Amino acid sequence: SAEEKVTLSCRARASPPATYRWKMNGTEIKMEPDSRYRLVAGDLVISNPVKAKDAGSYQCVASNSRGTVVSREASLRFGFLQEFSAEERDPVKITEGWGVMFACSPPPHYPGLSYRWLLNEFPNFIPADGRRFISQTTGNLYIAKTEASDLGNYSCFATSHIDFVTKSVFSKFSRLSLAAEDARQYAPSIKARFPADTYALAGQMVTLECFAFGNPVPRIKWRKLDGSQSSKWISSEPLLQIQDVGFEDEGTYECEAENVKGRDTYQGRIIIQAQPEWLKVITDTEADIGSDLRWSCAAAGKPRPTVRWLRDGQPLTSQNRIEVSGGELRFSKLVLEDSGMYQCVAENKHGTVYASAELTVQALAPDFRLNPVKRLIPAARSGKVIIPCQPRAAPKATVLWTKGTELLTNSSRVTITTDGTLILQNISKSDEGKYTCFAENFMGKANSTGILSVRDATKITLAPSSADINVGENLTLQCHASHDPTMDLTFTWSLDDFPIDFDKLEGHYRRASVKEAIGDLSIFNTQLKHSGRYTCTAQTVVDSASESATVTVRGPPGPPGGVVVRDIGDTTVQLSWSRGFDNHSPIARYIIEARTLLSSKWKQMRTNPINIEGNAETAQVVNLIPWMDYEFRVLASNILGVGEPSLPSSKIRTKEAAPTVAPSGLSGGGGAPNELIINWTPTLRDYQNGDGFGYILSFRKKGTQGWLTARVPHAESLHYVYRNESISPYTPFEVKIKAYNRKGEGPESLTAIVYSAEEEPKVAPFRVTAKAVLSSEMDVTWEPVEQGDMTGVLLGYEIRYWKDGDKEEAADRVRTAGLVTSAHITGLNPNTKYHVSVRAYNRAGTGPPSPSTNLTTTKPPPKKPPGNISWTFSGSTVSIKWDPVVAKADESVVTGYKV
Repeated sequence: SAEEKVTLSCRARASPPATYRWKMNGTEIKMEPDSRYRLVAGDLVISNPVKAKDAGSYQCVASNSRGTVVSREASLRFGFLQEFSAEERDPVKITEGWGVMFACSPPPHYPGLSYRWLLNEFPNFIPADGRRFISQTTGNLYIAKTEASDLGNYSCFATSHIDFVTKSVFSKFSRLSLAAEDARQYAPSIKARFPADTYALAGQMVTLECFAFGNPVPRIKWRKLDGSQSSKWISSEPLLQIQDVGFEDEGTYECEAENVKGRDTYQGRIIIQAQPEWLKVITDTEADIGSDLRWSCAAAGKPRPTVRWLRDGQPLTSQNRIEVSGGELRFSKLVLEDSGMYQCVAENKHGTVYASAELTVQALAPDFRLNPVKRLIPAARSGKVIIPCQPRAAPKATVLWTKGTELLTNSSRVTITTDGTLILQNISKSDEGKYTCFAENFMGKANSTGILSVRDATKITLAPSSADINVGENLTLQCHASHDPTMDLTFTWSLDDFPIDFDKLEGHYRRASVKEAIGDLSIFNTQLKHSGRYTCTAQTVVDSASESATVTVRGPPGPPGGVVVRDIGDTTVQLSWSRGFDNHSPIARYIIEARTLLSSKWKQMRTNPINIEGNAETAQVVNLIPWMDYEFRVLASNILGVGEPSLPSSKIRTKEAAPTVAPSGLSGGGGAPNELIINWTPTLRDYQNGDGFGYILSFRKKGTQGWLTARVPHAESLHYVYRNESISPYTPFEVKIKAYNRKGEGPESLTAIVYSAEEEPKVAPFRVTAKAVLSSEMDVTWEPVEQGDMTGVLLGYEIRYWKDGDKEEAADRVRTAGLVTSAHITGLNPNTKYHVSVRAYNRAGTGPPSPSTNLTTTKPPPKKPPGNISWTFSGSTVSIKWDPVVAKADESVVTGYKV
């Protein structure tokens, strides 16, 4: 340390303040004026500390007039790190590809060191990678598989850390040379091993090292043989670190090194130990002279701690009245000299803990100043009174009681207990008077007097009456009392012996009156939980009186219990349950509800019998869906309503049955030539009734006799395609559908008409005419195709038009819908020749074109507007004049003006 002094701190809590002494290795240190030792408050300051004189164990001793205690021991050690040996280190020669180990052989040191290795020069430190490993236990360097880059000189670099001061030294260099050879692969061999037994203190971090030679470089894995990997493990290949170890981490650990050529394993144990820790300690105690005392303390730790005792800092052993036995200390017939400071000390090889307590042995004459007999003692006529007599005295005083001058002894009405308490029963007016307690021990005597005053007894004059009400109603329980007018009267209420808190319980309870001698209780919006026995207690400081009444709150029934499903069929199950609480109103009937995997909503079910009587505990549920998962619950009802439902039954699945509903949405049409496409709506899970679900289709050409059938598996299927070269376009078919599952077939649907695939129209419209309307618009008309010529449903016509000189493929197209036979086309170029053709179309496509016709759109109107516009007014007319517009050669002739 750069500072040339050491301070050891010590503080003791004491009154009067403590004086301090110090011991070194058990011998008291003399504090002489010119010595290197100084006492600052309780701290020991050592100037210019020297290892030879000052290294050792120190203990602080604190004393005052009440006794002496010692501190735990502290050790003072001096860190050092000597130089490495000056001897040259032998060179190492090895075949390239094999593993090598360099020994560090650190010099003498304290405390532990951290290690690094230099290659050739400072500060070229070797990194710890998977191929190279530096043991922080021995300092040795391991190379699992040497490479050409490993050639060079190696030096061990050791560093000592004490607080903020560090010191480093390094060894002589050792040269590594490699013999070149084709490196063959070989199995791992573990070279750096953790100890066979690793001892660790609970709460510390434990580090295990494991590193192997091998080619290829082996991978390291860790496992605990008698347990699983803990979340406290920090594993980084050669190291396994366990944070905050506990006794659960004790056991055998295995390190495994593996490469493609084989594996090697090594095992060792972690043994957890612990410093002493108090389980039970002694506390400051005041005890009477002449009494017995037993003190005990106990500590946990591993190894098991030994326990010893100190009195005023000195070892305490068994002697005449004192018995010391491990953690037990027993005194018989305490004397004043037993007072002092006692310490219980638990220790094992890992540490020591101290527990301190003060023993004060008291010798006191009886003294009533702190606890006199009550000056005025009220008591109720015919009641009982208890008068304590508790003077402070050591040893315990003997007690006598008098009334006036009469000495009291135990009788049918008078009891004097062993601790001196006077109990009078069945009190009458004649018991009034002065009562005096006399206390005496060998230190002296004292007395204390109180006056007994007899008062009228408290009585309930109007007791609460039992009541029977429905949930939600209000109720008032009456309670009136008489009492001695000189004292205050209070009322308390309890329900089944638990006091009612008027500030809580959701405001259901209120005191009905604040008048003296009336303590009525009002209950608002009563609930089932308010049933029970209500007790009204009228109380004064001297006595009390109680009366009780029973309140029954009726409500809807409680939930039935234990719902069990049995006799499971395809559409029925048998349900049984146990009766719940009727809540004081007979159960009239039961309701059964169910829910399926398709819906979380509970629904009321049909049952047999339809109405389930209140005395029933079983019923059949009917109209269920086959092959469906169900949960059931039962609700009870009475005249006051429907109660809470039972817990759901376990899930069940009804048995399978053949389908009972035909699929819906039968339709079709469209497709490729020679195809009949049939569509339907997939059947929902509710109606499948069993596994192996599918569809059976029946179809025939309209007007024929025999039916063709097809089976379509899977419930999700929604269409079927029938192909046959003999099917004519747009031919009507009669179609039916039914469902099947592995239990059988269901009913057939109604017959629907479905048409086979259409073909494009085979005929073209005729008499197509095209007429220019404006410079950019034309009207097209045509004669329709005959419906008898169609091979499908006519959807409309398609008009194609293209400029003269363009190909027809580049034509613009306009479609009409339905049976219209004309079209108005816009967006044309002015003064342009167009060709026009018309085709019919249906769902299969467009038909052949009509013979094309042509037209030329008119020239555009003049672009130049009329100019020099002027106007004049004359009476009710206006005259407008403008310059005329003359059309250019590419514009149409002016035929008029628009104003």
